[in-house]
Parts: sequence; structure tokens; C-alpha cells
Amino acid sequence: MQTFAFEKDIMINHFPDGVWPTMITPFTPTYKIDYQSLEHIIEWYIERHTDGLFAVCQSSEMWHLSLAERVHLARFVAEKANGRVPVIASGHTGERLADQIVELDQIADTGIQGLVLVTNRLATPKENDDHFKKNVDILLQHLPPEIPLGLYECPYPKKRLISPELLRFCEDTQRFYFLKDTSCDLDMMRAKLDALSGRLKIYNANAATLHASYKLGISGYSGVMANFHPTLYRWHFENFAHSAAAEEVAELLCIASLIERQNYPVNAKYHMHLEGIDIGLYTRARDYTKFSPAQQLEVEQMRSLVNRFCERFCFS
Repeated sequence: MQTFAFEKDIMINHFPDGVWPTMITPFTPTYKIDYQSLEHIIEWYIERHTDGLFAVCQSSEMWHLSLAERVHLARFVAEKANGRVPVIASGHTGERLADQIVELDQIADTGIQGLVLVTNRLATPKENDDHFKKNVDILLQHLPPEIPLGLYECPYPKKRLISPELLRFCEDTQRFYFLKDTSCDLDMMRAKLDALSGRLKIYNANAATLHASYKLGISGYSGVMANFHPTLYRWHFENFAHSAAAEEVAELLCIASLIERQNYPVNAKYHMHLEGIDIGLYTRARDYTKFSPAQQLEVEQMRSLVNRFCERFCFS
């Protein structure tokens, strides 16, 4: 597998298109981060040819982690990835901008290749774009100039979508190169792409719109379901434009993604257990004991169906 160099000029030109899982965090029965299982998960992602890893995000339960845990988590993932794929991380959860500067400075110093800013931390959904720009300007004065930045339309606690005009403002700073788009809206994605020069790439988090968004020029997928079947997402990314089967695969990806509404991330941890990773179902975000036998069966059946698709397309 290719090993990446991450000097700033290299990162600008080679921020890989493709599949970027929003990583989950395993926990021990005492709800400490299970780093032994996490190392196995990192290898599982890389063996399935993901193009990058998004650590310390909502799927990682960042809102339930201390700052020390978020920093250690980002550093651990970057160290274990060891240049085989780029690692980006978010993790600023504070309400006050001054607190966020402290958080982001520490996360930036972990060896990651990109630092991702949460849009609802830069301004609430009720605050205008000028307020957002002001906070971006302040952060840019404090963050290390050598680290590439990204944006994340995190749904929690309240989603703040970024407008095309505001996205272009961020691109024009020459510091931003990545957007995890959670609009689930093709017209919005088209408008964002039209506003950009191409320096900043957009990665869609939504399976239902993914196939059509690739045709618009979206650079990849960064979402929950890459924790279940990244191999099929990778095949779809590579073949959406020149395989008659790509639409069939896209339909499966869409239907399978409905499972994320049922006890995620517990169900993702159960799926990884089925994949042979020694991982418990423990999570700080949900009560894992409410993961019902019927929900377990749904994961098992989805996995069986996806594996049959992979045998037809990915491994043929």
C-alpha cells in the first residue's frame, strides 16, 4: 500500500479522494478506551483499502470524552496508521472560543494530517455568517499554520450547514481542504461545488445521495456506514462511472444505511465483533443493554447480504 508524505504542499494536492470512515471508539467494561481493540479496528479499516481515517468525531463519541482522551485518541490513531493512510481529527467541543483554541491546539499537536473544525462550534444555527467568519479569523491566528484544516457539519448538538458563500470564504483563506457534508441535499452540494475553485474537497456523509453526488464531482464518502462495509463503498467509489452494477450497489448501500438509525454505534461494534475483532458493545453514548436480539439479527442479515455483493463485485 502507498505510504503518504504529509508536508503541507503534498497534503494540498494529494488529500485522497475516496472513503473516509468516521471512526468508532471501543471501550472496556469499565468504560475506558480500549486501545488494544482500537489498534485492531485501525488495521481492519486499512486492510479494506479506506483512503483516510476520521478520528475524534461524533462516531468516536467525542462529546463523551475528556480533552485528554480526545488528544490521546488522535495521537494513537495517527501513530498506528503510521503514514499508510492520512488521519484527520476534530474534537473541539467547548462552548467558548477560548476553550476551543486550547482543545484544537492540543489535538493539532498529535501527529494528525488534518484538523477538522465543527461548524456548530464556530457559530450556532441562529448566528449569522459574519459571526462564523469572525471566529474563523480568530482561530486562524492561533492554530499552527502548517496543518491543513477541514470542516464538519456535525449533527450534534444542533447541525449548522455551511452555505456555499461561506464555504468559498473558508477556501479563500488557503487553509481549508476538506468538508464533511451532512446536508443530504444534492442541490446544496451542487451549489457548494459551484462556489469552489477545487482546492477544497467535499465528502458526502449520506448514502442515499452518494451515487448522484459522485456524478456532480463530490470527492468521496465520509460517513457512519464505512464502519460496516468499507470494501463495498470503496468498490462503488471506483466504479460509479463505468459499471452498470454501480447503481445496484448504490441501492444496497442506501437501504443498508437505514441501520444506522438503530442503536448506533452499538450495532457497528457488534458488526466489528462479527468481523473477528475482539470488541465489546460498551459505549458512553448509549445503553448497550438495549441492543435487542432483533437488532442483532438485522446486523447479521445485512452483513450476509453485503458479503454476497462483495463476492459478486469486489472479489470477482
